[in-house]
Amino acid sequence: MSAALPTSGREWHLVARPHGWPKAEDFALREAPVTAPREGRVLVRNLHFSVDPYMRGRMNDVKSYTPPFKLDHPMDGGAVGEVIASNAEGLAVGDHVLHGLGWREYAEVPAEHAVKVDASIAPLSAYLGVLGMTGLTAYAGLFEVASFKEGDAVFVSGAAGAVGSQVGQMARIKGASRVIGSAGSDEKVKLLVEEYGFDAAFNYHDGPVVEQLRAAAPDGIDVYFDNVGGEHLEAAISSLNVHGRVTVCGMIAQYNATEPAPGPRNLALVIGKRLRIQGMLVSDHAALQPQFVQDVAGWLASGELKYRETFVEGIENGFDAFVGLLRGENTGKMIVSLA
Repeated sequence: MSAALPTSGREWHLVARPHGWPKAEDFALREAPVTAPREGRVLVRNLHFSVDPYMRGRMNDVKSYTPPFKLDHPMDGGAVGEVIASNAEGLAVGDHVLHGLGWREYAEVPAEHAVKVDASIAPLSAYLGVLGMTGLTAYAGLFEVASFKEGDAVFVSGAAGAVGSQVGQMARIKGASRVIGSAGSDEKVKLLVEEYGFDAAFNYHDGPVVEQLRAAAPDGIDVYFDNVGGEHLEAAISSLNVHGRVTVCGMIAQYNATEPAPGPRNLALVIGKRLRIQGMLVSDHAALQPQFVQDVAGWLASGELKYRETFVEGIENGFDAFVGLLRGENTGKMIVSLA
């Protein structure tokens, strides 16, 4: 045990279920007592926590693959921090750990839910993104769910985000014939081509996605990695070649909709083209973790794989960071930094 622990820390609570876009009054930043860790647990001072699109779904009181956030309780999510008190074997004061109790300054974490991470391999924030859940999502979604193979042409929506930017680069590294991305600003389009090595990219605000995709991929696509849904999915179905595969990772275009979103109008093409459309949850692919870390660490070291992070400083700005993420204000992983 270490001495002089803090007596309290701040944490974000959900206080009302958002209808449509989340509003500031749906959340509260509250002071909570901090105590020494119980047996088998560690007390962590969080240095960075993650805000992710999937969290919007957890704010609704609906049955889903992950339980909804409870009202008037701290929200959770990926975080990385420093152990400041330990009552568990194998974890010592000063260790850095990755865990699931974000949205707060201090977390009492069961030792079995804390993964030791090495700050000498990569910056700690990278374990929330490129070496963390978003990186594994990209890796599993491309290689396992979409059955990517060398020579495939790949289209990624939300391609400048934390997952999309990794998907496109991994496809390029593994021998895609063409990698196309869509993003919501000209700056992001430039980033995709000039820094991440996409063969083509377009701003979906510039015209119908179906026309821009057809121009960018005149020979069609074999894999579509969907982070957006809606118009993008319909356009991809039009451009997919026979035996094309779709990984449905997210549908951020619909997360704040208050009315049911229309489905793709061209689903009949799935039959003749023998398309495979499969949803994914990263939690189904934990077995890939060792291979993923080995491959990605190598690609980072060689400079083949690049990543961006958008930092929002201070726990008091956690809500703004989350809404900014939903509006696409981030490039790469959106992280709230408490360091």
